[in-house]
Amino acid sequence: MTGADDIVLPFRTETSGAQGRIVRLGVVADEIIAAHGYPEPVNQALGEALALTALLGSLLHANGRLILQTKTDGPLRQIVASFTSPGDMRALATFDAARLEEITREGRLGQGHLIGTGHMAMTIDPGGSAPRTQGIVALANHSLAQAAYTYFRQSEQIPTFVRLAVARHQVRAGNGTGPVWRWRAGGLIVQQLPRDLGAGEEERAPDPRSAVTTTEDDEVRAAYEEDWNRARMLASTVEDHELLDPTLPPQTLLYRLFAEEGVTVLPGVPVRAHCGCSRERVEMLLKSFGAAELSDMREDDGAVTVTCEYCTTRHRFSADEVALL
Repeated sequence: MTGADDIVLPFRTETSGAQGRIVRLGVVADEIIAAHGYPEPVNQALGEALALTALLGSLLHANGRLILQTKTDGPLRQIVASFTSPGDMRALATFDAARLEEITREGRLGQGHLIGTGHMAMTIDPGGSAPRTQGIVALANHSLAQAAYTYFRQSEQIPTFVRLAVARHQVRAGNGTGPVWRWRAGGLIVQQLPRDLGAGEEERAPDPRSAVTTTEDDEVRAAYEEDWNRARMLASTVEDHELLDPTLPPQTLLYRLFAEEGVTVLPGVPVRAHCGCSRERVEMLLKSFGAAELSDMREDDGAVTVTCEYCTTRHRFSADEVALL
């Protein structure tokens, strides 16, 4: 059986023909979130962004990359999360500490108040010579799950259900020092793709919103909506704790959710926390600066230290190394 953590599992329901993916992030979520030391409300939102990015990015082919980015006027100014195929993830957030403290005092810690108004962009770089594509959805005190739902409804016109969950779980420390808290994130997305008409008809996907033109179209449309309503209803019974429970394998959860439908679980996509920054890349960046700019970066001993915004790794170059740049 596939491991229960740090994996995205695609699946399809047998009766309704819905397709979906379930993600469970353990070490990946904790490594990325804990590295930043953000306040807990920011960590919660960052965990949801990781789960959503994994659900969407896992569809990419080799060397493809998906970047989810929010930019808003709320206390949580920005979230950036990326998935690089076959499964590398990283993320960061920027926030207004004073405004975050203010809404915390006022008890307005819902994700809508935290994010505020602005937009969420999803950029897909397929890799190679293929062009980038980008979808943008407005945010108006929405959660990330609501934003994803709106994106698929407006841009892709695909019926979609999304549930995201984040929490800290208590685990035993391996060194015998007592229990510690670790971040976990999970998510479920279910979609009903367009369905072709039967044999003998022109191949075209029925649009559930269109006017009924023939009896056959009407029957196809009714069956399509009935199948989707049933799949969505079953998916909506999932609980947050089920998406996060390290003792409940995601395969088992899918079989439980869609027991009356039947479900086929496909090979999973493992994910890991991996930034991709390196000393060599930072050195190339520093070489692009002029002497005056490098001088401004120097510390008292003449060294230059660059801290990666994503993984917080510190890359330090001594005064002698800076002189050779």
